[in-house]
Amino acid sequence: MIRVVIADDQPLVRTGLSVLLGAEDDIEVVGVAADGIEAVSLARSLRPDVVCLDIRMPGRDGISAARELCGPEVADPLPVLVLTTFDLDDYVFGALEAGASGFLLKDADPDTIVSAVRSVAEGRGTLDDALTHRVLREFATRRRTMPVTAQRAADVLTARETEILLLLAQGMSNEEIAGELVLEISTVKSHLARMLPKLGVRSRLQAVVWAYQNRVVEVPD
Repeated sequence: MIRVVIADDQPLVRTGLSVLLGAEDDIEVVGVAADGIEAVSLARSLRPDVVCLDIRMPGRDGISAARELCGPEVADPLPVLVLTTFDLDDYVFGALEAGASGFLLKDADPDTIVSAVRSVAEGRGTLDDALTHRVLREFATRRRTMPVTAQRAADVLTARETEILLLLAQGMSNEEIAGELVLEISTVKSHLARMLPKLGVRSRLQAVVWAYQNRVVEVPD
């Protein structure tokens, strides 16, 4: 069962998300919050599998709350999915740099939102399709902030881990990567578990962002 905490300052949105997610057999909404301060407190006490955060909330915004729950300095981070009506660049980049595992616009269809929650719970992360190209291009041109540089990555990643990172950047799932490299899915998962700490990231999405940011792969035109 995927346990979820929802934080949004609009009662209608909180209720709608709770009904949508709670209707799924494998998802349970264990808490709701109306502001960022309450969201952080609830998430820390309940330790859900996914925290769904709005960006604009009173008390503490979603980016600040995400940083408290899954930022680089957090020893035991919680997976965060940011849901917002705003697709402004600073919000997207701020959420991802704060450690969020996914970013989705609220006008996404219900199936996409449910799928995103499952994806974040499984450690795969998610990013709204309409934002992917713009986000990756921006990260590729921004100052590098991750603790491992591209040159050092060549030293710390094995050849197989590099192959998997490149396939991740193509948007492949574990199953697709396993098929491409003729490996067991469990083997792919083991490689991922060893690779992410080497890159200083905590999710597949952040690994892909890191790959573009450090020019291990280039953003297509």
